[in-house]
Amino acid sequence: MLWELKSDRPIYTQLVEHIKQRVFSGTYPLGSRLPSVRDMAQEAEVNPNTMQRALAKLEEEGLIITHRTSGRSITEDASMVELAKTKLAKDQILEFLEKMQLMGFEQKEILTIITNLVKEMKK
Repeated sequence: MLWELKSDRPIYTQLVEHIKQRVFSGTYPLGSRLPSVRDMAQEAEVNPNTMQRALAKLEEEGLIITHRTSGRSITEDASMVELAKTKLAKDQILEFLEKMQLMGFEQKEILTIITNLVKEMKK
């Protein structure tokens, strides 16, 4: 998964999202050890301080655990990961619904569009 960072939002928030996606997708499995801050910063082509800030945010949220002598790892708490995943999904859906309403779509129209897209994906 590439670190595709854009200039429209703070870099550290994008890093948080990318790392969360890696946890949710299983790229970083529960309990797995994370690469060093420097290695992750180099891979993402960002300043190590920026990566450190993103990791600190994820630690605040409980997705990452810091071990004094062995670096950082992903939490082993599957319910914590599921909670974070559900919150992210809800946030994205709310953002989508707000944009649809701003464009003038009614609830029924939005649901019809979504239903049709889901049907197309199944094909």
